[in-house]
Amino acid sequence: MASNLNLSSDPVIQTTDLTKRYGDFLAVDHLSFQVQEGEIFGFLGPNGSGKTTTIRMLVGLSKPSEGKASILGYGIRSDITEAKRYIGVVPDISNLYDELSARENLLFMAKLYGVPRDQREQKADELLKIFGLHERRNDRFVTFSRGMKRALTIAAALIHSPKVLFLDEPTTGLDVVAAQSLRNLISNLHNQGLTIFLTTHYLEEADLLCDRIAILVKGKIIKIGTPDELKRLTEERSVIEITFTEDISAHMEELSSRIPGTKVTALDGDKVRIYGGDPTKIFEGVFQFAKDTGIGLRSVNSIRPRLEDAFMKITGLSPIVMAVEKGGR
Repeated sequence: MASNLNLSSDPVIQTTDLTKRYGDFLAVDHLSFQVQEGEIFGFLGPNGSGKTTTIRMLVGLSKPSEGKASILGYGIRSDITEAKRYIGVVPDISNLYDELSARENLLFMAKLYGVPRDQREQKADELLKIFGLHERRNDRFVTFSRGMKRALTIAAALIHSPKVLFLDEPTTGLDVVAAQSLRNLISNLHNQGLTIFLTTHYLEEADLLCDRIAILVKGKIIKIGTPDELKRLTEERSVIEITFTEDISAHMEELSSRIPGTKVTALDGDKVRIYGGDPTKIFEGVFQFAKDTGIGLRSVNSIRPRLEDAFMKITGLSPIVMAVEKGGR
């Protein structure tokens, strides 16, 4: 995607050995990274990998156990009050009030953020129009759909014109249409030059939106790079996707034995992805497997590497672990 990065400027966000422990549990493990002005920086990882904990430390909701970090040059330990003037935060669970209307919520947040009284109404109405909520401005928040609630929550985080926006799992739980609408809004904010720190466990979302991605597993950054840089890590080996006519979960071990030198990963019960190996021998082995088991083939495709392929190679984890939403939804 197009980048608005200003690489000549000082980092907007900078961390050095940022760490969080809860007793003996190491939730965030010595993270060091930088986020540049105008960048969408993605934190990609399975649930429980430390993404939300990292945001909570960066925005002053949780104190680091070790290490340091700064937002726009303000240290999160010593100057967090100053830093908060320039930060917008969209938590994974909305912080708006059910009993208030959309407009009332924005006006309340404007007052909370210290927006001058004579600017609050104009700013609230502008955001309601930008986010397509103006016609519902007098409706109570509790009556909104999930997608509308997420949109208004982002609008509320922008009410004081922050320079940095933290988005924690913004599309979790949304249907396809609402999620796409929200991604379009995020892209528009990015095009306006806003610096965005985005946590997500959706591989496709990170690929579509982010300028750079940090892959996080068990509180530790495994790799940082652009989506294309990460995907290039898998280009030296073939990737073949096979769709069968029925569930082959019980036959995975047998299929793997037919194509040695490869890694076979289940995507769904009837679909697998095969990494590495000689494509000719893979096709021969798969066709013989189908013949011997009597399971038909629906499609056989050689595909270009995707971010999920890079994720699997970098972490050793199946992309399936990324499909489980928070709270087991």
